[in-house]
Amino acid sequence: MIKFTSRKPISLGLALAGMIAVGTGSLWVTASSVAADAPAKAATKPALTVTTTKASISTLAIKLAANGNVAAWQEALIGSEANGIRIQELHANIGDVVQRGQLLVSFASETVKADLAQAQAGLAEANANLADATANAERARSLQTSGALSAQQIGQYVTTEQTAKARVESARATVDTQQLRMKHTQVLAPDSGIITARAATLGAVVANGTELFRMIRQGRLEWRAEVTASEMARIAPGTEAIVTAPGGAQWKGKVRIVSPTVDAQTRMGLVYVDLVPDMKALKPGSTVVTAFKPGMYAKGEFIMGNSQALTIPQQAVVVRDGFSYAFRLNADGRVTQIKLQTGRRIATSDGDQVEVTQGLNADSTIVANGAGFLNDGDAVKVVAAVKPAAAAPAQTPTPAPAAGTARK
Repeated sequence: MIKFTSRKPISLGLALAGMIAVGTGSLWVTASSVAADAPAKAATKPALTVTTTKASISTLAIKLAANGNVAAWQEALIGSEANGIRIQELHANIGDVVQRGQLLVSFASETVKADLAQAQAGLAEANANLADATANAERARSLQTSGALSAQQIGQYVTTEQTAKARVESARATVDTQQLRMKHTQVLAPDSGIITARAATLGAVVANGTELFRMIRQGRLEWRAEVTASEMARIAPGTEAIVTAPGGAQWKGKVRIVSPTVDAQTRMGLVYVDLVPDMKALKPGSTVVTAFKPGMYAKGEFIMGNSQALTIPQQAVVVRDGFSYAFRLNADGRVTQIKLQTGRRIATSDGDQVEVTQGLNADSTIVANGAGFLNDGDAVKVVAAVKPAAAAPAQTPTPAPAAGTARK
């Protein structure tokens, strides 16, 4: 037996109302999601806070780099002109600054003094003999017309006078020789300069011409730069150069000579740059301490002139994968990575500047601080560069009141 169960019919109005409610709820959820995402997209969070700068036109020096040896401009050999005399005292050592005419070596002069005294005595004797011979010759000449003396006798008196004069000249020459030997007992500096070597030994008996000292004349050095044949044509006498020692010290000089030849083996030529110290600032007897020494190898640059160039700060250049980049700021607050071709560099009071030869226009706004942490398309927040604050002036401490003095 089949039993049928009866169900109440669903109202059409109730069904439509439920469908409308469900649709309205879905629409409300969609609208709420769009409204929530809109402010998030509108306010994009900056990736970094940066400062900006602009590319500018600057004047850069045109330089030509080279390497070479540092050598003495001229080296003087100071020798002995005394023969067989003992060195009594040394007045200079290696590294001393000496002036022209300064005493360097003293020789024992007792023997020379004795020889000089003997020569002077011989000169006095010759002068006495000359006076006697001159008086006899004058008397003979006065009696020549009287016939009291023969012509032969008169000639003998005149000859004796001439012989006495010759002996005086010989004695005077001997005195001059001994005086010259006396002068040679003291060795003086032939020029101002710096002592670089000393061969003299206290107490040694040296021969004539023995080397005693070696000196750099006037303390002048020269940098012998090695350049190619094409570079030699660009350098002229008088061109300024900046030479850098291995320790970093720099010395400004000028080109004195450009070599007229090129080495057949290396195909390089020499350019001689004068490095002249201020000898007046150095006191005689002081020891020279300088970063430049003969024989060292140094690098340098020739200043060939100036030229205009587009420059940006060194901190704005980012090196990635062997290439140089900068980040240009756009109007929408985002940055664009730009590949650069860089050239010369120059140090200024505001920091190092880099020449841009390709990839950037003048007056372009680029990121300065923080460029190394950015990527192409990043949004940034720009702030003004903060200059370091000046140091506050030191305050003078207030002295403590004396005991028994009342404070106001």
